[in-house]
Amino acid sequence: MARIKYNSDVMKYISLFESVTRAKIRDCIVNEAIIFIVHENEMGKAIGKQGSNIKKIENIMKKKIKLVEFNNDVSQFIQNLIYPIKAKEVKEENGIVTIYGSDTKTRGMLIGRDKHNLNSINGIVKRYFGVTEVKVA
Repeated sequence: MARIKYNSDVMKYISLFESVTRAKIRDCIVNEAIIFIVHENEMGKAIGKQGSNIKKIENIMKKKIKLVEFNNDVSQFIQNLIYPIKAKEVKEENGIVTIYGSDTKTRGMLIGRDKHNLNSINGIVKRYFGVTEVKVA
């Protein structure tokens, strides 16, 4: 679990998101898209009716938005993180989390080109849980 530090841009994103949606944000990760980690049971509030809040914020920020609902269970959190991709199973043993994909296409999407998606999942999961590695099998 890494200590989380925010710069002023990320603080502005969090403030804007919370003021528009009235949903509580746990974390914000900025890369090619902005990933908001929302507290448990706040997802409906964050999305808004028919996705109105998401559309509004995407128009304001001019960036793609992804929402992930936080969960204290590492396997459920990973399921939420990789949604809409469906994993057959997510197991955690001795600090190593293994995501089992149902077929090669699913595994390919989880890993991504040059392991980009897998590295992203790995970094996000390590922020909250004492996990050493995330693997795809």
